[in-house]
Amino acid sequence: MTSNRHRYVSPPDNRATRALADVRLAAEVLNRGGLIALPTETVYGLGADAGNPQAVARIFSTKQRPADHPLIVHLRLAEQITDWAREIPPLAWLLADVFWPGPLTMIFKRADSVLDGVTGGLDTVALRIPDHALALSVLEQFGRGIAAPSANRYGRVSPTTAAHVREEFGDAIDLLLDGGPCAIGIESTIVDLSAGDVRLLRPGAITEQDLHRVTGMPIDSPTVAGVRCPGAKDSHYAPKATVVVVTAEQAAHEVRRWCARGCAVGLLGAERPSMIDDAVVWLRLGVYAPEQARELYARLREADCRGLDVVVAVAPEDAGLGRALRDRLYRAAGLGDARMVANDAARAES
Repeated sequence: MTSNRHRYVSPPDNRATRALADVRLAAEVLNRGGLIALPTETVYGLGADAGNPQAVARIFSTKQRPADHPLIVHLRLAEQITDWAREIPPLAWLLADVFWPGPLTMIFKRADSVLDGVTGGLDTVALRIPDHALALSVLEQFGRGIAAPSANRYGRVSPTTAAHVREEFGDAIDLLLDGGPCAIGIESTIVDLSAGDVRLLRPGAITEQDLHRVTGMPIDSPTVAGVRCPGAKDSHYAPKATVVVVTAEQAAHEVRRWCARGCAVGLLGAERPSMIDDAVVWLRLGVYAPEQARELYARLREADCRGLDVVVAVAPEDAGLGRALRDRLYRAAGLGDARMVANDAARAES
């Protein structure tokens, strides 16, 4: 694994197509048990052969990820579900037909052949088909499932550009494919179908309303306590800076409170209140949820690049894609799936 170590494949002028040689190289690296970073429509993934236990173990060691935290296996075709899962409910094929390729991960009871390392020792497996031309080309060339969590150190901010991946890993991976900025910018929606119904374990760009419209079924709460799935830890997607989640009405007061403590403070939100001191860094998010999703992780990384101590983050509206953004901010703040929009005062004092 030395000749191609951390080779960087730059994007051509047309990002929709990739030279066959680059795709073949990615498949070769995977076949040799190597690690690749590849783009998806959600975030960049750290990919390895999902059927190779040594390669899967390398994902965990490189990310410094707990061994009991399951991985998502990326597929090329919906028909491959049967290679990885058993007792597949009819509802799965409906969801796959509507939402795949796309930002929806489905959890099933695992097939006997699936590695324990992929599932975190659970009796379930998480599967999805990404909606990105380069990722799909690699999956087609490779021909098998690719285990690919986000390409960042465990618990940290997910990468949405190839530059973010380089910042995270340097030469610790074997191949980095640059597919440009991710179109969505936050991780996939995760639904659990292992019991036959639909339980929403992680909100994303596929919303509760989208799922209800297609299935006609009630969708369980997106905050299912005690369920192990990717991105479900209380502290996740976190920058080095402390994140404090507030309402728009609380933002100015909270900024002044942290500034009075001598902290370097940033305000993450669509608007900058006029009464905030010029020394406060405005980490601007777009006005609408899709733009906010594309920018969120870049702004959190910017906070660390600027050496900020505290990020005061204005929580988006608790509806649609805004619910997924709130989930990421709560976890960045270490609040897990708490539904309040301001940090507990005692925690803020710590």
